[in-house]
Amino acid sequence: MVNVLMCGTGEYTTGFTAVGASKSDKGAGVVALTMFDLREKGIVERIAMVGVNGKKFPQIREHMARLIEKPYGLDITCETFPSDTTVDPLAYVAAASTFGPGDVAIIFTPDDTHFDIAKCCAERGMHVLVTKPIVKTLEDHIELSRLSKVHNSLIGVEVHKRYDPLYSDAKDRLQLLGPLQYMSAYMSQPKAQLATFAAWAGKSSDISYYLNSHHVDFTEWVFHGRARPVRVVAHSSVGVAQSLGVPTEDSITLTTTWENVPSGNVGTAVYTASWIAPPSDVHSQQRFFLQCGGGEVNIDQAHRGFTCSTDEKGFASVNPLFMKYTPKGGKFAGQGTYGYRSFSVFIEACVEVNEGRKKLEDFDEGEFPSVNTTMQGTAILEAGRKSLDNDNA
Repeated sequence: MVNVLMCGTGEYTTGFTAVGASKSDKGAGVVALTMFDLREKGIVERIAMVGVNGKKFPQIREHMARLIEKPYGLDITCETFPSDTTVDPLAYVAAASTFGPGDVAIIFTPDDTHFDIAKCCAERGMHVLVTKPIVKTLEDHIELSRLSKVHNSLIGVEVHKRYDPLYSDAKDRLQLLGPLQYMSAYMSQPKAQLATFAAWAGKSSDISYYLNSHHVDFTEWVFHGRARPVRVVAHSSVGVAQSLGVPTEDSITLTTTWENVPSGNVGTAVYTASWIAPPSDVHSQQRFFLQCGGGEVNIDQAHRGFTCSTDEKGFASVNPLFMKYTPKGGKFAGQGTYGYRSFSVFIEACVEVNEGRKKLEDFDEGEFPSVNTTMQGTAILEAGRKSLDNDNA
C-alpha cells in the first residue's frame, strides 16, 4: 500500500470550486473519489489533502459527504492542511513533511505552482503525478527529470486521454499509417469556467496550457520517436473574456511544424483551445482530424451516441467512459473508466517501484506519460506562449 497526499482542493480533486459545487461533468470530482475507492480496495492507506485556504474545508467535507460518501458508501476520512482557520500558500511544505520516500503526491493546482510543489515532494523521495501541463517551461521540466533520477522519484503527467479507449485505438491505428501530414485539433469549455478559474486565468496561465495540452500530448504520444516539433507560431482571439473582467485570451491556436524522422519531411499540426463556448449538450467539445501518409483518423470525442435527458439537468451527451458516476448496487462502479485509470495505473506503478519489481526507466517506454517522455509537449506549449508574447513570432 501507499500513502497519498492530494495537492489542490478544487474541481478535479473534490468537485468543489471557488464558486461552490461544480456544475460541470465533474461534480463529484475525480482524484479524491478515486483515492477513497483505492483505499477501500487496500491499495492506498493514508490520504491527506492540502490547499491554500483551510477555511474551505468544512464546505468541502460537506460536499464530499453528499456526493461521495452518501451515494457510494465510501469512507471519506482525510487529513487536511492547513487548519480550518488558516490561509497558507506554503501549506504544501508542512503537509509534505509528514510524508516520506515511496509515498505519492498528486498535484492539481494552478499551473504556475506545479514546479515548486513537485520539487518539494520529489526531494522527499515521493512519487509525483502532476496534472497537465506538468510545468510551464522546458527548463523546469528538465529539472524535474533530474530530480526524478536523484531521488528515485517516479514523476508522471496526468493526461487521461492516453487511457481513453477511442484515443488509444486511434493511436495504434495511426502508428500504422505512416508519417504525419496534417492535424487539426479543437477543445473548448464554456464561459462559466472563467469564473471557476478566475484566480489564475490570464494571470498565471492560459487556455492553451490548460486545454491544448491534451492534443499536444496525444501527438507526442502517437509520433514518439517518429517525429519532432521544430517550429511553433501562435495566434489568439480576444474580447469576450476581457468583457467579463478576466484578462486573458478567448482562444489560442498553435500552428506547429513537425519534422518526420528519418525522412526530414514536415507536417503541420494546428491545435486550438477556447473557453468562451456557450452552454451545450457537453461540457467540453473535443475533436481532432489527423492525416498521415497512409490514411486518416477523425474523432469527435464529445459525442459517442449516448444522450440523456432529465427534469433536473436537462439534455446532455454523456460519457461514462471518462467517469461513471452512476452507482451500481449502491457502490462506485467507475474503476474501468479512463479518468479513474490515469490515477490507478500511476498508483500501481509506484507500488511496483517501491517493491523493487520495476525501475524508473521501465516507465519511459510504452503508454506511461513519464517526465522523460513528455518534454516535447512542454516545449510546444512554452513556445506558443513565447510566440504570443512576441507578436506571433
